[in-house]
Amino acid sequence: MTDFNAGLPQILIGAALGLGLAAAVGFRVFVPFLLVSIAARSGQVHLAGGFEWLGTDIALVMFGIAAVLEMAAYFIPFFDHLLDTVAGPAAVAAGTVLMASTLIDMEPWLRWTVAIVAGGGTAGLLHGATSALRLGSTATTGGAGNPVFAMFETGASTAMTILALLLPLIALALVLYLIVRTIRMAGGLATGGMRWLKRR
Repeated sequence: MTDFNAGLPQILIGAALGLGLAAAVGFRVFVPFLLVSIAARSGQVHLAGGFEWLGTDIALVMFGIAAVLEMAAYFIPFFDHLLDTVAGPAAVAAGTVLMASTLIDMEPWLRWTVAIVAGGGTAGLLHGATSALRLGSTATTGGAGNPVFAMFETGASTAMTILALLLPLIALALVLYLIVRTIRMAGGLATGGMRWLKRR
C-alpha cells in the first residue's frame, strides 16, 4: 500500500480496497486477480491470513494465462454472451474472495459475511450491468460494436484495480457512484418495461 494512505484506519483501507477490487471484477474476472497477485508478490499490498497464495509464482502464472484468455474471448461476437453466463457466478465468487483477502485483522465469520454481501454483491451488480449493456450493443450494432465494448471493460477493470491499490478511498467513492448509477439504470429499465407491458 502507498504512503497516500498513511495514518488511515486499516479496516477502512481494507474495506475500500476490497470493494474497489470487487467492482473491478464486475468488468473482468481475472484482470484484478493478476494485478493483485503482482502487487502481493512485490510487497505492495498486504493480504489477510490464508490469502498469501495470491502472491505465489504459480498463482501469478495461472492468473496471467486466465486473464489473457478471458480478454481474448470477449472479442468474439456472440461468444461473449455465452461467456457472460459463466462469468456472472464467477464474478460474484471472485469479488467475495478478493474482498475477503483485504479484510485484515477481522474475525473470519465477519470477514466472509462482509465479503459475500459487499464484495460479491458489488461484483454481481456491475457484471449484470455490463452484460445488459453488451446485449444492447449487440442489438444495435449486430455485434460489430462488441469488441470496442470489450476493450472498454478491460480498461475499466484495469484502471479500477490500479486505483483501488493506490488510492482505495477514491476507488470507494467511484464504486459507490457506479452502484447508484447501476441501480438507477435498472429502475429506469424496469419502469420502461412496465409501461410497455401496459400498452400491450
